[in-house]
Amino acid sequence: MPRETGRKVIAQNKRARHDYHVEDTFEAGLVLQGTEVKSLREGRASLADGYATIDGGEAWLFNVHIPEYTQGTWTNHAARRKRKLLLHRKEIDKLAAKTKEGGLTIVPLQLYFKDGRAKVEIAVARGKKDWDKRQSLAEQQAKREMARVLRHRSR
Repeated sequence: MPRETGRKVIAQNKRARHDYHVEDTFEAGLVLQGTEVKSLREGRASLADGYATIDGGEAWLFNVHIPEYTQGTWTNHAARRKRKLLLHRKEIDKLAAKTKEGGLTIVPLQLYFKDGRAKVEIAVARGKKDWDKRQSLAEQQAKREMARVLRHRSR
C-alpha cells in the first residue's frame, strides 16, 4: 500500500483570523491516541475554542474538540483533553518569549494531515478590538468590490 502524501485539511479556525491579528505561525506535530487519529481521518474536529500554552518547557494544546471514535470501545479518548505539541526547543523558547509580552496568545489555525501525520498550524496572535474587526470587514468588502469591477471590465 503506497504511503499517504500531500496535505489534507481536517479543520480550520476561521474565527481566529477574524478575532486576532496573526503575527507569526508555526507548524507543530500532535501527540494523539489511536482513536483520535481514526476520528480525525473521518474529518471530524473543531478548533473553535482552542488555545495553546507553554508549561514547563513543553507546548500544550487545550480545548480542541476531537469527538470520540464511533467504533471505539472502552479505549476511546476524552474529546477535549489537553494534547502535547511537538516543536523544536528553539520554537518553544520563541513562543514562550512572545507570550510573556502582554496581549499575545497562541491559537490554532488549522488541523491537517501532512504526508500521513497529524499537524496543527498555530499562530502567535494579538486580540483585535471591535473597531479593528469592522475595519477588517470594510477592507475585505472593498477588495471584493474592486475584484468584481475588474472582472466585469475585462469582459
